[in-house]
Amino acid sequence: MTTITGRPDQRSGEPVGQNRFMTGTSTARRGDVETRTLPIYAAGDAVMPFAITGMDELVARDIEWEPHSHPTHELLWNRSGASTVTIGARTWSITPSVGLWIPAGVLHSAATPAGTWYRTAHVDVRTDSPLPTEPVAVEVTPLLTLLLERLVDQTLGTRSRELTEQMVFDLLEPSPHALLVQRPDSELLRPIVTALESHPGDDRSLTEWAARLGVSERTVTRAFRAETGLSFGAWQAAFRAQHASVLLGSGVPVDEVAERVGYRSASAFGAAFRRTTGLTPGQFRPAPISAPGHATLSALASGRTRLADQSPQ
Repeated sequence: MTTITGRPDQRSGEPVGQNRFMTGTSTARRGDVETRTLPIYAAGDAVMPFAITGMDELVARDIEWEPHSHPTHELLWNRSGASTVTIGARTWSITPSVGLWIPAGVLHSAATPAGTWYRTAHVDVRTDSPLPTEPVAVEVTPLLTLLLERLVDQTLGTRSRELTEQMVFDLLEPSPHALLVQRPDSELLRPIVTALESHPGDDRSLTEWAARLGVSERTVTRAFRAETGLSFGAWQAAFRAQHASVLLGSGVPVDEVAERVGYRSASAFGAAFRRTTGLTPGQFRPAPISAPGHATLSALASGRTRLADQSPQ
């Protein structure tokens, strides 16, 4: 069983003892892309110093996280930029306003573009609070962020910490702006998915794809609804929005993002993006940030979370 220490080294910023299930055990580089490998843990296979321990990192290059799982529950969000987490056939977008709750032991992978400042909080599975058992997008409000920032303070008194923790629990809610894309994997739809993954700007219509696949439009529509719960048009819009969110979070100009994801103008892209996400492209732009290090987050020792009563997404 892994023992996790929660106080960061004041010189390096790294957690004392190094939280290997958070930062990774080995890395490999392919050009500008860094691949990180983390262990696959069973739920509860760690001794935590607090009910929650975490870290943050401003990444210098694109990072691909290979499939792994944590011994703790994980709350993941970004201080700046947009990234993605994939669990099975589902991929969520992670932004400063939308995080992701990942239960302990759930296998997941991730992609974090250069310049992203990600934050993660790991919650002890032994906490008495009822917690969700399925992945769920979480609304990260400015107030929630401030409370989590306050809990970083290692000198915070016990009573103050407990009150702040309770407020954190009260503010945890599923996000109405979750950007989740279910990847179809049937033989029929695989050519469409492969084409869009290679070129998100591919603007072939449902009619054109049906002709290309030698089936009716209705057959393609039924297949998309069966595998994703969405029509082809809605799924394509969500796929484009997810790809666009990463580009926007990396600082790519809106006009260029619109072109790269298949829209003829920035205004058409903006309207489609708002319909899909409920947010404007400007809300995904990287915010000015100060020089970071690593930090330990300490929170959630008691209380109840509304997330536990929600249906999984």
